[in-house]
Amino acid sequence: MRARIVFDTSVVLSAIVLQSSQLAWLRAHWSAGACAPLVSRDTVDELIRILGYRKFRLEEQRRNELLADYLPFCEIVEVSRKCSVVCRDAKDQMFLDLAQSGKADSLVSGDRDLLVLAGRTKFLIESPEEYRRRVGWN
Repeated sequence: MRARIVFDTSVVLSAIVLQSSQLAWLRAHWSAGACAPLVSRDTVDELIRILGYRKFRLEEQRRNELLADYLPFCEIVEVSRKCSVVCRDAKDQMFLDLAQSGKADSLVSGDRDLLVLAGRTKFLIESPEEYRRRVGWN
């Protein structure tokens, strides 16, 4: 059974937009079926919104191509349960709630507000580097 993983928006952005980033390996990881990325309406909305930021200078066609490198591999989860652990940054709570509702194995984030919660949830909360080491992806 494939691991059910929540990747926060910054991790996904690094993997799909910054192809020379240290997280570019994730594209091959999820496209090979090595994991099942979980998304919700809120997390997809945030990803779409941020891809539209001027700093990325992405035309609509390019944004759609980038989304096509991620979304087809994702499982959409209806967030029905709130995580009992509350993040100090309210904007990040949606990732905890998604992981809880989607019965995720892990939440992968580089966000300190989420990483400090490691060990307090049923699912792992880990950095991208920790995740890569754990799954043994080269």
